Amino acid sequence: MVDALVSTKGLKKYFLASKSGLLNRIFKQQPPLVKAVDDVNIQISSGEVLGLVGESGSGKTTLGRLITTLETPTEGEIMFAGQLVTGKNRNKIRKQVQMVFQNPFESLDPRQSIKSIVTEPLLKMGVPKEQKDAQFEKVMSAVSLDRNFAERRPRDLSGGQRQRIAVARAIISNPKFIVLDEPTSALDASVQSQVLNLLVDLRNDYNFSYLVITHNIAVARYISDNIATMYAGQIVENGPTGTVLKDPKHPYTQALLKSVPTLDTKRVEPPQGEVPSLIDLPTGCRFHTRCPFVMEKCKTNDPTMRKVGEANVACWLY
Repeated sequence: MVDALVSTKGLKKYFLASKSGLLNRIFKQQPPLVKAVDDVNIQISSGEVLGLVGESGSGKTTLGRLITTLETPTEGEIMFAGQLVTGKNRNKIRKQVQMVFQNPFESLDPRQSIKSIVTEPLLKMGVPKEQKDAQFEKVMSAVSLDRNFAERRPRDLSGGQRQRIAVARAIISNPKFIVLDEPTSALDASVQSQVLNLLVDLRNDYNFSYLVITHNIAVARYISDNIATMYAGQIVENGPTGTVLKDPKHPYTQALLKSVPTLDTKRVEPPQGEVPSLIDLPTGCRFHTRCPFVMEKCKTNDPTMRKVGEANVACWLY
């Protein structure tokens, strides 16, 4: 993809499962590793919204933190605007990306005023006070909040208002790319729609590119151009949102869709079985322990991603 703003190649992030590294070295044992992200390849174009879906513990947030340079990869590459992200240019690239975290109340400093929180990204940029004040008023207007919020504290705001403040902080430095980690999960249904509409409007007005991390298929359906399904640290399916959600190819994506209640469904069917441990992953296809279509080779051979129609799928059925 020539115009890819963000792309990853063979991206991996492993964490030590315990702090017993010294004992492991003494007894020459391999320390157990959590394979949170394991060989992920994705591409996001300028102006694109990619929805990343999957159950809790699938590695979605870790992937978002890697792309925003908040975590350092164990292996693999991240390309941003045609540049390979390295230790030398990480700080420069970090100024062009932002992340809106899952719980706005925990990510906003309760001791700071709203104005201090929102304008914090401008501090290291050396923006003059007059310009900083003007940008604060501009982004507050963009997220439909009055500038009179400036001296309030996060505790004085509702959940929806806190999320708008988190979004305002993310956009004030005019980044090229924003990761939104479960942007509506902590909100009431009526407030969720307000925040989603806000994100759509901001994308249209500013041409932002988003990675929207969510376990809510309805959110991904509404906001994303393309969708990627993540399971046990790997992407198992991706493609245009309409195509993937209308005719999902991977059994895991199919299972996720069956778990979404609709007016036509009499009973939802959550995915069967347990999510595998990221420390002790199954051999072969990682979904084979829960898959209704499992074959013998699924248990031993890891499927590679291949084109099926408009989507890309990693499954031995194809």
